Amino acid sequence: MNKTINCAPAISPGHPGQHITRLRLCLLALLILAAAISLPAVAQNIQVPQPNPGLMPNPAAGKALFEKSCASCHGANLQGSDKGPPMLNKIYEPSHHGDAAFQLAVKSGSRAHHWQFGDMPPVPGLTPDDVAQITAYVRLEQRKAGIQ
Repeated sequence: MNKTINCAPAISPGHPGQHITRLRLCLLALLILAAAISLPAVAQNIQVPQPNPGLMPNPAAGKALFEKSCASCHGANLQGSDKGPPMLNKIYEPSHHGDAAFQLAVKSGSRAHHWQFGDMPPVPGLTPDDVAQITAYVRLEQRKAGIQ
């Protein structure tokens, strides 16, 4: 779609309303373009699980939950295993995989996209508060490892 739209007003003394018509067409084209661009964003309206607003995530509690629910794949020391990737990796830094990604992965699973371990299944039995605790632990350990 390489068509260009000329939105410059037409200078034509014989058609005084022509520039208004062209302006209206340009505005309509921009409206259609804006709607088309926004469609993918609307289609990806996913509800991210939210921990309780008053929760103060505790890395020590998160470590215990991680060891119980996550370490079998992600390794006891977050170093990964033959079943899952290491959490102490730049890929999982907050600017690339934010805290919401942890919530979504636990709730709905995650398709394999950085590693060759296969898809991550959902993790039953963990609440959004539990995931916030686990995330606090992972983020603390990442900072210790120099991952910001």
